[in-house]
Amino acid sequence: MKTKPLIHFVSILFLFSLFFLTELQAQQSKFKVVIDAGHGGHDPGASYYGFKEKEIALNITLLAGAILEKNSGIDVIYTRKTDVFLELHRRAAIANKANADLFVSIHANAAGNKAAYGTETFVLGLHKSQENFEVAKKENQVIYLEDNYEEIYGDFDPASPESLIGLTLMQEEYLDQSIELASLIQNNFTTQLKRRDRSVKQAGFWVLHNTYMPSVLIETGFVSNKEEGTYLNSKKGQQEMATAIAKAITDYYDSVKYSYVASTSENQITNNPTAHLPEVLIYEGVLFKVQIAAGSRKLDTKPKNFKGLTMISREQEDGLFKYYYGNTSDYNLIQALHKEAKEKGYPSAFIVAYKNGQRVQLADIIN
Repeated sequence: MKTKPLIHFVSILFLFSLFFLTELQAQQSKFKVVIDAGHGGHDPGASYYGFKEKEIALNITLLAGAILEKNSGIDVIYTRKTDVFLELHRRAAIANKANADLFVSIHANAAGNKAAYGTETFVLGLHKSQENFEVAKKENQVIYLEDNYEEIYGDFDPASPESLIGLTLMQEEYLDQSIELASLIQNNFTTQLKRRDRSVKQAGFWVLHNTYMPSVLIETGFVSNKEEGTYLNSKKGQQEMATAIAKAITDYYDSVKYSYVASTSENQITNNPTAHLPEVLIYEGVLFKVQIAAGSRKLDTKPKNFKGLTMISREQEDGLFKYYYGNTSDYNLIQALHKEAKEKGYPSAFIVAYKNGQRVQLADIIN
């Protein structure tokens, strides 16, 4: 007579375990975005007319994060949520430890010329002007506020252009994705908010160099400009900036989520990327490729240069050489090749689509 309660208990335990595992898998498969509020604590950042960069950056970060948290596919991680000092190396470490998919650092700008205004978004690279170098120099100099900075950062000198050259090499793998996100952000600032577009730029930011995922640093405007500083310090301005940033991140996520979900979900693909594939899924007139790298160096497409991968093609776009693996109209096959590329050592690889010779959003093809 006691078997029924026991069976009932076991059933409940099984259902609870199944629910827990499902929730755990959902958490693990989420697209992770780290939002970094610049400066904090005894590092105020730029301060003019009572406007403090650290406060503006934190408020915009929290507002943007709140918007992103409403998206069930995105997991938001903050480097700081209060007015505390956080070392540069710890900001990068938080993103790397979380195995994040994006790193977005939010700041406000300042200049000796009080008339300067507008938004600009940086990706890691060699600064092409003294102005870009000065922005990076200002943000990098926070290391001097840290204890034992010489031990942590070695010979790195924020005031030396030569120190920044070595920073650019490791992030080249993520450069194209970083530029894509930065462009979405700048486009929202310009078209939606009508802010002055100071464009997407490259410069040597230490914190971007040490994050192992697509990364951008946003300068939301100039607090040294009284009119723009007033806007950035207002609730309206902060909400608008946060909304524009969150929308750009969401649009980026929407453009890559199909290849992201395919790579993180359980499937039947083994070490042989074409084994146990589902039925052929052909999209007429569409060609899929896996973008595995982008950078300034022109490499021969031999397998030895791409960790043994064959079927490599190279295209030059926007001043960069982009390298692709595979070329097929079969979406199931490209998912398999995407998985193989990641396993071979290209963790940031993603699927791209071309229709009538023009690159299109993957989300517009895959419904």
